[in-house]
Amino acid sequence: MLSYITWTVDPELFGIGSLTVRWYGLMWALGFFIGYFVQSKIYKKEGLPDDAMDKLFIYMMIGTIAGARIGHCFFYDWAYYSEHLYKVLFVWEGGLSSHGGAFGILVALWIFHIKVAKKSYIWVLDRVVISVAVCGACIRFGNLMNHEIYGHATDVPWAFRFITNIHAWQNGAEPIFSAPSHPTQIYEIMYCLITFAVLLFLYWKTNAKKYEGLLFGVFLIGIFLTRFLLEFIKNNQENFEDGMMFNMGQILSIPFFVFGFYFVVRAWLMSRKSLDKK
Repeated sequence: MLSYITWTVDPELFGIGSLTVRWYGLMWALGFFIGYFVQSKIYKKEGLPDDAMDKLFIYMMIGTIAGARIGHCFFYDWAYYSEHLYKVLFVWEGGLSSHGGAFGILVALWIFHIKVAKKSYIWVLDRVVISVAVCGACIRFGNLMNHEIYGHATDVPWAFRFITNIHAWQNGAEPIFSAPSHPTQIYEIMYCLITFAVLLFLYWKTNAKKYEGLLFGVFLIGIFLTRFLLEFIKNNQENFEDGMMFNMGQILSIPFFVFGFYFVVRAWLMSRKSLDKK
């Protein structure tokens, strides 16, 4: 007998007059808050100046949002935005790319490591990715609340039926449900949290941070290799992806996890050399 979960959560948490608070925005804010807390503990341990965390927060917020928006417009809907460039600024209309956010973070942290941290770029990346992993879990929870970015139809007992006419439903129309589908948002929450837990353990309980690039490499593999594999059971976000061997999310994930393996192998070789010297 087919069993599934019918998901009828309203993406809007509450409204006051014309102002509405959405789960998606709340989860972005929560992700930054948790990330700020975790990162401040790390920077305190590392002895960085007190204002370094505040500056990092600003750099990360600008880099993440700008990168995620530009990435979506360029990689997923350039045909439209090339003719409506001003709408790239309309973030409130929706459309954010996690890969674009990753690129934005990398650029922001490059500036941060020169102007503020006065540490190597890889040193900064090794520590920031711990917070980024938990922030990613919060953002995917927001996608779940938005009834978006879910997977193929399936008969697994934990399948979800999502509302496909969400805006019309919010305005009083009867809901139209998807077929029971993989709740890939939950799968992504899980691999983000697992990666976060592994990175926390490696940083606080081992000497992994001694080998530059190891934590960054583990993050890239944990997030982007898993994302690449998960895309095989995930609905394409845009129609142009339907005829592609790998969709855009997979194509953009490949360089990230390849670099991840590079940094992990590099760190392993560094550890072997240090053992040989003893």
